[in-house]
Amino acid sequence: MYRPVLKLPQTKAEKIGNYIGGGLFILSILYMIYMWEDLPTNIPMHFDGAGEVDRWGSKWQLLILPAIGLILWVMMALFEKMPHIHNYPERLNEKNVERFYLNSRKLLNEVKNFCLILFAGISVQTIRIAMEKTDSLGWWFLPIVIIGTAIPVIKCLIVSSKIK
Repeated sequence: MYRPVLKLPQTKAEKIGNYIGGGLFILSILYMIYMWEDLPTNIPMHFDGAGEVDRWGSKWQLLILPAIGLILWVMMALFEKMPHIHNYPERLNEKNVERFYLNSRKLLNEVKNFCLILFAGISVQTIRIAMEKTDSLGWWFLPIVIIGTAIPVIKCLIVSSKIK
């Protein structure tokens, strides 16, 4: 199958997404560091579908969120740089390769940045719950996760279906 290695520049939307996703993620880590000494020993560690706390754990377990977020950030950023290894339909050819690569890379970029924002939000809300400033993630959390991951995928599939 035709799979050239192309160097496609990032779009303005990708750059903005990276600044927003990465910036909020870093800010959440800084917030965690700032609040660390004031955190109680037990903090929320897991939430049910309604956003209610269903497991508590050591504040050290809170470090899992930024660790997973950092791994996702690095891995997805690497895959963004290698669109030639992504999965494409048989109709990929030298006339449409740039559009397929760009569409696939945009999907990865949007999902990566949504995950970073999501992890930042979970970290901040977990700290707020531990500090008794709120009592749950909120009923809106699960719908946001579903919609926030589905929209980029659906958009990518629609764009991909229109590439000839």
